[in-house]
Amino acid sequence: MTDQREQQLKVTENTGQVSQSVQDDGTEPKAEQPGQSAHESIQDSAISCLLIIAGLLHARVSPGQVEQLTRFSAHPLDMAGLVHLARKVGLRAKPRKIDHKHASSITSPVIAQCNDGSFFVLARVEQSPQGQTHALVLFPQERSARRVTIDELWSFFTGSIVVLSDKSMMSGDVSFGFRWFLQSVLKFKKDFVCVFLAAFVIQLIGILTPLMTQVVVDKVLVHREVSVLVMLSIAMLIGYVFELVLGIAKNYVFSHTTNRIDVTINWRLFRHLFALPLRYFESRKVGETVARMREAENIRSFLTGTPLSSLLDVVFIVVYIVVLFFYSVPLTFVVIASIPVFAVLSAAVTPMFRRRLDEKFYAGSEAQSFLVESIGGVQTVKSFALEPRLERKWGKLQSRYATAGYRTSIVAGNANAIGKFIQEAFDLLVLFLGAQAVMNGTFSVGELVAFRMLAGRVSGPVLRFVQLWQDFQQASMSVSRIGDIFGTPPEPGVGADRIQLPKVHGNVRFDHVSFRYRPDTPCAVEDMSFSIPAGMTIGVCGRSGSGKSTITKLIQRLYVPQAGKISIDGMDISLADPSWLRGNIGVVLQENFMFSGTVAENIAIRCPGAGTDRIVAAAKLAGAHEFILGLQDGYDTIIGEKGVGLSGGQKQRIAIARAIIDDPRILIFDEATSALDYESESIIQHNLKAICKGRTVIIVAHRLSTIEQADRIMVVDRGRVKEYDTPQRLLASHGLYWRLHELQRKGEVC
Repeated sequence: MTDQREQQLKVTENTGQVSQSVQDDGTEPKAEQPGQSAHESIQDSAISCLLIIAGLLHARVSPGQVEQLTRFSAHPLDMAGLVHLARKVGLRAKPRKIDHKHASSITSPVIAQCNDGSFFVLARVEQSPQGQTHALVLFPQERSARRVTIDELWSFFTGSIVVLSDKSMMSGDVSFGFRWFLQSVLKFKKDFVCVFLAAFVIQLIGILTPLMTQVVVDKVLVHREVSVLVMLSIAMLIGYVFELVLGIAKNYVFSHTTNRIDVTINWRLFRHLFALPLRYFESRKVGETVARMREAENIRSFLTGTPLSSLLDVVFIVVYIVVLFFYSVPLTFVVIASIPVFAVLSAAVTPMFRRRLDEKFYAGSEAQSFLVESIGGVQTVKSFALEPRLERKWGKLQSRYATAGYRTSIVAGNANAIGKFIQEAFDLLVLFLGAQAVMNGTFSVGELVAFRMLAGRVSGPVLRFVQLWQDFQQASMSVSRIGDIFGTPPEPGVGADRIQLPKVHGNVRFDHVSFRYRPDTPCAVEDMSFSIPAGMTIGVCGRSGSGKSTITKLIQRLYVPQAGKISIDGMDISLADPSWLRGNIGVVLQENFMFSGTVAENIAIRCPGAGTDRIVAAAKLAGAHEFILGLQDGYDTIIGEKGVGLSGGQKQRIAIARAIIDDPRILIFDEATSALDYESESIIQHNLKAICKGRTVIIVAHRLSTIEQADRIMVVDRGRVKEYDTPQRLLASHGLYWRLHELQRKGEVC
């Protein structure tokens, strides 16, 4: 079987099929240092190794997928970047570090790292019949694998490997709920075992305190044995010191672990949130979505802290009750009788507490949405002197939130107060009955003191169970709120059923496409069919609300049509990987968002690795180079949030440079110049011919002067294509385009 596998290891470029050849005389080729026979970059070696392993796993990962993800990734292709890339293409990737002793554990192909940072495939490590250890390795630049001795392997091998497996061969994803969060928590189960053991020992030390107190009261004080008192005090002090050290270590491990879990959970939530379709964000307030994201902290806090303490409570309640039975059976039953009373209290409080938590959440999310909206529109607020009105509304929202918080606190506080009263009542009963037992001579004073201390350690956890139930209700509500995010299916990502073209030319075709925003609204696009040849510039015009911008969003697959097919170069875009599709489309909107950072960073945001020459070339083509040089720090000038400090025309030219920096084959201008002054628009129009050269360009415009130089013009009305021809023929036909043209020429408004 080994020989058969060995004969299968032969590399075919870009396929991921591997095989091995051995010289006819049985000798192995002499090992070379990687890099001596090839000049492949580290990135190329990583991609090649990934494709080879994917081929061996029969995982359908295409070179186009990997190239696209690498192109837009902010991760360098080091070991961590390779793991990230493998996971993005649908593989499970686990980085490991091995040494000489454990090298023989490699029995299936893995990606290994050389001393120079490049990668190779380590197929396996095995022993020959003569007892020598060999490794079967394959360097991406070579056509066949070869054997090297273990010493030769370690002369260029760092010991770092990435173990890959196909996700489709593993169990399905965990459905969303507490189990989803537990999946992240259980990755750190070793740390939690250490925390649990430390807490267990601390609790054991706690048992010794009542017992030693009993000895002091009954023996030391009665017989005045000072030496025994000193010994007991020293023993207790040692126990307390040990408890202190364990407590510090426990808190350190616990805090460090929970912080790592926070990072993991929030990263997974963020990744899923931005994998959701555009319509999710359009149908919800920003503040509400932010509030839902913050609910993850409640769940993490509950899962990491509560289960550990609850498990300890359950274990030690049993231990304490057993110890109490040795003291007094009747008094122990009094202590046990308190437990069902606490259960009844929890059952009574729960429905009320859940309602109050809901009120508090929605009041808080409404206030946060209003705050985000007000800050975002601060210019409008000041322009219309809306401050007094907003202050009054903010006051009402804060009052509503404070009232909801007050009601929640009252319910929780009353429940805790009642629980404490129940605890004290039963404690008083134990004291009363215990004192009678002491007076009757069936109980010593020391035993009564020890019993009460131990009974307090039973009632304390039971009281915490009341709080635990409230925490559980709050955490379960948080799960349901975050479930709104995870209950929405993400856009289809990179996977086996996603198609990519080796090269996009730019042929765009609509075949009987229909789309409506909601079931109760008319079609924004209805039975629309047209074709745009590659390299052609198309102007799209029509009345407001006619469906012009919807067409561009459908091309980007930001919306999914209810009927019909949209294809690019003959490929149905419903089968395409959305990130790959959008990576080949440049978009300039009427209002373009500028991120906090430098001008250069905003231009190169689609291509983080773009050099200065490439950034400057894009800026020149967009007509932005001259004004950028006039800024205080040129391309290194810091832009405020949303482009504060730049004029509308400047922001628009930076947006154009950002859209064309990676040379997309399809370029969309969606009302890109409608809000610009004449000078800014003329600069963009002057460069438009150079920008459009060699691309398919779709210009959506309200002002017809913007699209007069287009190859063809599409007139859209009520979601349908009414006219589609050259500007000259449309004017000559005296149709809808001619009427729009005449209205604008006369200065009238459509």
